[in-house]
Amino acid sequence: MGLPQMDLPISAEDYLAWEQEQPTKSEYFRGEIFAMVGASRKHVTITMNLVADLMSALEGSPCRVYAADMKLRLLEDDAYFYPDILVTCDASDHRAEQFMSTPTVVIEVLSPSTASFDRGDKFAAYRRIPSLREFVLVDPEARSVERYTRIDNDIWQLRDIAPETPLTLDSLDVAIPWDRLFQNLD
Repeated sequence: MGLPQMDLPISAEDYLAWEQEQPTKSEYFRGEIFAMVGASRKHVTITMNLVADLMSALEGSPCRVYAADMKLRLLEDDAYFYPDILVTCDASDHRAEQFMSTPTVVIEVLSPSTASFDRGDKFAAYRRIPSLREFVLVDPEARSVERYTRIDNDIWQLRDIAPETPLTLDSLDVAIPWDRLFQNLD
């Protein structure tokens, strides 16, 4: 189903009101709306593997894991995204109903149709979130993992996670074994 005709750009407020009435999810970026498509089996499996391990590792901590259907508001970029996974340790986010604002970690599982946007404009927007400490990209097809860590306000360090090496999230004091990331893909 296509989007209805709208005058662009539209405001974030109009997007939020419009999206509540829609049967499918859409992201909002600088006055434009982008329909989201369904995820592949590999994408869903990796997302669920990560959510399960993160929820277990963070039990009893102030941090919580949210996946797929929770929006993330990025004020500086006039955007609302649906990250595959976000972890927030902020009590105000835990009370939010419509969107989160202060993630500590964001994880995107790449798909061929969104990989360039996730690596480009979306990551550029994520980097401007003051609370964000780590950003992770997981490529199901290449079975690769990239972890970006904030070193300073504007400095991010990339670490390619070698196969069989755990994904460590220093900001959460969590390590997820490689085999758990890609469990049940075949």
